[in-house]
Amino acid sequence: MDSSVEPTRVSILGNEDIVVDYDLWGTYIVNDLLTNVPSSSYVLITDTNLYDKYVPSFENVFFAITTERKVQSRLLKYQVPPGETSKSRATKTDIEDWLLSEERDPPCDTKSVIIALGGGVIGDMIGFVAATFKRGIRFVQVPTSLLAMVDSSIGGKTAIDTPAGKNLIGAFWQPSKIYIDLNFLNTLPKREFINGMAEVIKTAAIWNEEEFEYLEENASRVMAAIRNAPDTSGQRLSDVRSIIKKLVLGSVRVKAHVVSADEREGGLRNLLNFGHSIGHAFEGILTPQILHGECVSLGMVLEAALARHLGFLDGGAVARLAKCLSSYGLPVSAKDPTIRRRSANRKCTVDQLLSIMAVDKKNDGKKKRIVLLDSIGKTHGKKASVVSDRDIRVILSSGVLVNPLASSPSEVSCTPPGSKSISNRALVLAALGEGECRIKNLLHSDDTEVMLNALVKLKGASFAWEEGGKVLVVKGNGGRLEAHGDELYLGNAGTASRFLTTVVTLAASETKDFSVLTGNDRMKKRPVGPLVEALQENGAAVEYLESKGSLPLNIKAGQGMKGGDIDLAATISSQYVSSLLMCAPYANKDVTLRLVGGKPISQLYIDMTTAMMASFGLHVQKSSTEDHTYHIPRGRYKNPPEYVIESDASSATYPLAIAAITGTTCTVPNIGSSSLQGDARFAVEVLRPMGCKVEQTETSTTVTGPSKGTLKAINEVDMEPMTDAFLTASVLAAVAQNGGDGKTTATTRIIGIANQRVKECNRIKAMKDELAKFGVTCRELPDGIEIDGRPYADLSKPVGGVHCYDDHRVAMSFSVLGTIAPGGTLIQERECVGKTWPGWWDTLRQPFGAQLDGVDLEAKTVSSDVQQRSNKSIIIIGMRGAGKTTTGRLAASVLGWQFLDLDEHLEETAKRTIPDIIKDSGWDGFRDQELALLKKSLHERPTGHVFACGGGIVELQEARQLLMDYHRAKGLVILVERDIEDVIAFLQIDKTRPAYVDDMRDVWVRRKPWYLECSNYQFYSPKSPSTNTTTPFNGLKRFLKTITGHNDPLETLKAKSESYFVSLTVADVAAAAPILDEVAVGADAIELRVDLLEDPQGKGKSPSVDFVAQQVSILRATTSLPIIFTVRTQSQGGKMPDDAHQDIQNLLQLALRMGIEVLDLEISLPESILQKTSQSKGNTKIIASHHDPKGTLSWSNGSWVPHYNEALLYGDIIKLVAVANTQSDNLSLTQFRDWATSAHPSIPIIAINMGIEGQLSRIQNPFLTPVSHPSLPFKAAPGQLSAAEIRTALSLHGVLKPRAFYLFGNPIGQSKSPAMHNHLFRATGLPHKYHLHETHDAAVLEPLIRSSSFGGASVTIPLKLLIMDLLDEIDPAAQTIGAVNTIVVDRTRSSRTHTGKPCLIGHNTDWTGMRLVLSNAGATASPSPSTDRNSSSSSALIIGAGGTARAALYTLHEMGFSPLLLLGRNRPRLNLVKESFPPDYNISVVTRAMEANAAPPPAVAIGTIPADKPIDGTMSSLLEILLEKKKGGVLLEMAYKPAVTPLMQLAQGRGWTTVKGLEVLAGQGVGQFELWTGVRVLLRDARKVVLEE
Repeated sequence: MDSSVEPTRVSILGNEDIVVDYDLWGTYIVNDLLTNVPSSSYVLITDTNLYDKYVPSFENVFFAITTERKVQSRLLKYQVPPGETSKSRATKTDIEDWLLSEERDPPCDTKSVIIALGGGVIGDMIGFVAATFKRGIRFVQVPTSLLAMVDSSIGGKTAIDTPAGKNLIGAFWQPSKIYIDLNFLNTLPKREFINGMAEVIKTAAIWNEEEFEYLEENASRVMAAIRNAPDTSGQRLSDVRSIIKKLVLGSVRVKAHVVSADEREGGLRNLLNFGHSIGHAFEGILTPQILHGECVSLGMVLEAALARHLGFLDGGAVARLAKCLSSYGLPVSAKDPTIRRRSANRKCTVDQLLSIMAVDKKNDGKKKRIVLLDSIGKTHGKKASVVSDRDIRVILSSGVLVNPLASSPSEVSCTPPGSKSISNRALVLAALGEGECRIKNLLHSDDTEVMLNALVKLKGASFAWEEGGKVLVVKGNGGRLEAHGDELYLGNAGTASRFLTTVVTLAASETKDFSVLTGNDRMKKRPVGPLVEALQENGAAVEYLESKGSLPLNIKAGQGMKGGDIDLAATISSQYVSSLLMCAPYANKDVTLRLVGGKPISQLYIDMTTAMMASFGLHVQKSSTEDHTYHIPRGRYKNPPEYVIESDASSATYPLAIAAITGTTCTVPNIGSSSLQGDARFAVEVLRPMGCKVEQTETSTTVTGPSKGTLKAINEVDMEPMTDAFLTASVLAAVAQNGGDGKTTATTRIIGIANQRVKECNRIKAMKDELAKFGVTCRELPDGIEIDGRPYADLSKPVGGVHCYDDHRVAMSFSVLGTIAPGGTLIQERECVGKTWPGWWDTLRQPFGAQLDGVDLEAKTVSSDVQQRSNKSIIIIGMRGAGKTTTGRLAASVLGWQFLDLDEHLEETAKRTIPDIIKDSGWDGFRDQELALLKKSLHERPTGHVFACGGGIVELQEARQLLMDYHRAKGLVILVERDIEDVIAFLQIDKTRPAYVDDMRDVWVRRKPWYLECSNYQFYSPKSPSTNTTTPFNGLKRFLKTITGHNDPLETLKAKSESYFVSLTVADVAAAAPILDEVAVGADAIELRVDLLEDPQGKGKSPSVDFVAQQVSILRATTSLPIIFTVRTQSQGGKMPDDAHQDIQNLLQLALRMGIEVLDLEISLPESILQKTSQSKGNTKIIASHHDPKGTLSWSNGSWVPHYNEALLYGDIIKLVAVANTQSDNLSLTQFRDWATSAHPSIPIIAINMGIEGQLSRIQNPFLTPVSHPSLPFKAAPGQLSAAEIRTALSLHGVLKPRAFYLFGNPIGQSKSPAMHNHLFRATGLPHKYHLHETHDAAVLEPLIRSSSFGGASVTIPLKLLIMDLLDEIDPAAQTIGAVNTIVVDRTRSSRTHTGKPCLIGHNTDWTGMRLVLSNAGATASPSPSTDRNSSSSSALIIGAGGTARAALYTLHEMGFSPLLLLGRNRPRLNLVKESFPPDYNISVVTRAMEANAAPPPAVAIGTIPADKPIDGTMSSLLEILLEKKKGGVLLEMAYKPAVTPLMQLAQGRGWTTVKGLEVLAGQGVGQFELWTGVRVLLRDARKVVLEE
């Protein structure tokens, strides 16, 4: 800095030890240190990020000055890893040992001075080192972040973190000097800068309103500067140097003053923790993704809202604080999209927040103390206030329970906030006007906040607050606006969206060519079509980006309005009219606006607009010759010096209604008969006829209700002039009684409110549905609603509470009913009242005395997204011949839903074939009927159905829009694909539909982009429709279970103590199919390395989307394991080019569309790809991965922490892969993994080292370790092991403990189970042994099965029933079958009967063995063509009635066969078996020829009768009848001997395939093995041992 200019000094604790200015680092600090903090040893400590940037230059200056001044001082330097993880005991110890080391020559002593250069982490930790080293040495702070400059560097608080929490060990140790060099801020990243602004705003908010106003005034200039890229030249902040210095000095002086008065936090210093009580609670959950300042910002808004709730703070001050924070880019709600995105939607439950708040150091025992505001710049008292958990819970909760008023105040005066309608109009008019306008009583709400922010971004006006936020000064820009380019997000602000649609057309193209208006999901359904059409016809370039008729809109800049004649349909919303009226003066010529289509809705609001336009200097002339026609001259608004906004008349209905319903008196002092607002009539036209006493002057309204329970119903009331108030009237009507005059009933009829169907929600339906929860009957009318009143004491308690549809008026109306409804009324979406009356709940609490309780709905509900997807009907589209009908029937079978082929249904309803329909009506007529049927089907069958559409459904634009809207609304539209050549081959055979007019390939090329845009999922089947469906059925089942949320492989994997995925290193999955089952042995998932695939159509290029889709379908059909889809880039150790971003994005989106279970997402990819992938992942789980193949990162120095934190944003699982150079790297990795697991226990981490030295890390990694297999071409990474090798190593290390497994029963000497299981143990690297234990007495087994070495057992006769009494649980399958053949030890749970012992569970794997061998033999149940969800076209035969027959019945039922034919000799015994199963098993007993003849042909049979003698004659004849009915069936013979049984001979002679019973022994053994060990093995390995002679 200029040596002639002295920097600014700030006094703290009596000394001017704080120095603030630019360019202090270097010369100034060195000279000042040598003069004022002299020492022979200075120790400069910083982190590795700052070291190279700042230390060398400082060292050079230090050397030069000490040489020049001939001072014998040395400069020692030390660097630590960056980030919070370094703020630890270990790092502190390392520094202290380094300071004491003889290598320092001499070691540092008590006269040494430490220089802490860095942010808060460095300052806190190095300060604590100084406080304890040699019992305390001097240190100086040189903060480099804004947060450290204004907060942590001042005050002497030093600390380190521990596993128990942050800053729990530390000391007060004041620095000798604090050098705040503002030039460091030029290099501070934008987010870090904004993070620090939270503390600056906090300080002004508690201490100095003038400083707060200065912050408000300069927000746009400061933000413009910090948006510039960080630099070292000083240019970034050159335009705001003086502003930044003033802001920092303001905060520094306050902090220094408070610390000087209260160094050890006796009370006053607590004030500096405004926002921190709640903010720290958020930080405890959301760190490190959400920064300290961002959490404090959330805390400030909530603690201000708490002060308002308690009656200390004006609502305008809360809004003003939130506006200021928002203007500096800080979040003001935990629902902020950026917070949600950065934290990966992590939940912050109220109980969690309160639990963290309970350990706040400000607390008084269990009493929570929070800093509250009285106004901006002034706190409530000189220290934190005690606040009850009940009040805190109300502010933090998403729901609120309104308890009935115990006693009502006799008289209440209540002033509602400013009118939303007038506020929004005033903002638009003042922004379009010229000059300043001071707006008083502006509504502080979400809606006006949205409007303010949008007008600022469009540069339409500048805004400033005066008188503590009670006056808004608007400096209009005379209609000169600039297009914004980025999205203008309007939430659910309907008024703002309609007004801004026209306003934005006036924007010029300065730096951007367009603006985009968008909102939340509800806003995207609200109509804006008539307004857009009118604008388009008048020359404005407005384009729909999604659904026609609704937001989002792209509005081209520079087009404006031509003017002249404009026709507008105004029967839906008067806001369309007001929008055009207000902007019409800025058209190119005078405007004549004609409202067509009938009587305009809400005429009073149109009159309000024209009256306000006159107040701003432009007069609209209403035509005297044409109805509903207005003439608007060109011109510019002239802003009046002052404009006072009336209170909101719609909002005023709620306090007046409370008086009416509770029998008390309420006065609204500033709404009367002279109001511009139609809702001001509510008291006179609704409440007075209901029996209330109403006194209304021009400016005030007073209502006194009749005694509670005596409101009168109104036969009919036309509320067209006050439509928004109908909701208030409805809740009063719900408890209104007849008039007692014999003429009136308890039914109130409200009409004239048709427009309320297109407000924030369909309000008429909402009132009907929500009042029904109270037991109130309502009927919808074309333009209204009828409500049957009932006594208030008879109201039901609404189960689950009142759903508010994010509609403020629904919430406030039902809160009125809650004041008398018995048992309390839960209002969901508490915060939605912020749209018009943010302090409504405070009003209920304060003047009305309502008792409120917060209800945390977020903690009580799971994601409704998955619930909605899981039962919403599915639409299937695709080319004819692609397999839509087959897929649809299979899908319905999998989900237990009904199937409807829309082509077949159309033919049924039209009673004509499709060729006939086309012949009579043409293709266009057919398409119209096809679309109409789809619409009708979706309306009548919205859930639980699968629809298969005709191939040409996408030919119509309207149909495409319907399909796109459906999947955007989180419905499932599945594109079924097959190779086009297969499709063509099939269609040449199929003559049931008309031939294509065009070439089929051309049709496919034309339709393909339509199919893709109309669907959100796709299923590719490599099979033609006529082939066996077994393989595609298994793949389809997993696909459907994933996309509907029924399958969560992550939860299954997390339950395992060790898990693995095998990395496929093959170029073509089809070519590798013969080895896939082998390489997957012992793995829990299979990774498809997409970057290693070689597309034969694109040699040397990235594999195409179509090729990869085929590869996925083949893999999915081949394996039952979850698939991990990985595209590894070259820099991450793969083959995909790093810059092939579009190819990578296309492949990742393909994976999501194909319902892949797990997707690997490299966090080194561009953020746009990361965001798009994470936002559209559906039910796919993401592995957020980062690989460091060059070994540039270290587990020990914190350099992996930023990558871990980045991965947390996107990953359900995190994968970090480094390179090990020594074995110590594996130890460091283990410590890192332990830290990560403790910090985020719900997020599994895969952390491994590559290379030979890193193999130990692979052995020690417990979750989803990547493995190879000897049969694969090569290993995916150096050092990769097989799953068997890792298990062997774990056994040798004692991690996998050897267990003893047994076969229990008698006789068992000839059993092949020991040979089979011991072979499988060896093959998978497990250390267990399998033994025979022959006994017929179950009691003797109890000590054995409860021993610590017991691993599990097989059970055979005679113990299958007896053993059940010794077990803790019986699996449902074993219960139904009535026998246990497998004992499983669950060591994660405790026995209910044996303390300290694990839980023993009985299973039956006979049925899983049967299912496995039958499936392998091609036995599958075909779903019925009918829509009966329980029907099947495949029956099955069971021969016998013993225990094995029960297992057979269970097996075939689970496989979907129906009916089940039970054949035997002993009819009573067969009937007993039948009756022991549920009716849905559909069992038919067959003992007579007539029954056999009448039975459907069985597709599969299971024999369970002895085979040592010929089949009984009667049974033989019955079998002949049944087996003759269908050729090609499958018989499973459960008898082991002889090799070919009489039953097998009988079946083979009739063309049936037969399967030996020993196959089932192998199959059930494989099932047992997986239950015991969690390891999947091959049936063929077990079969080889079992069948070996």
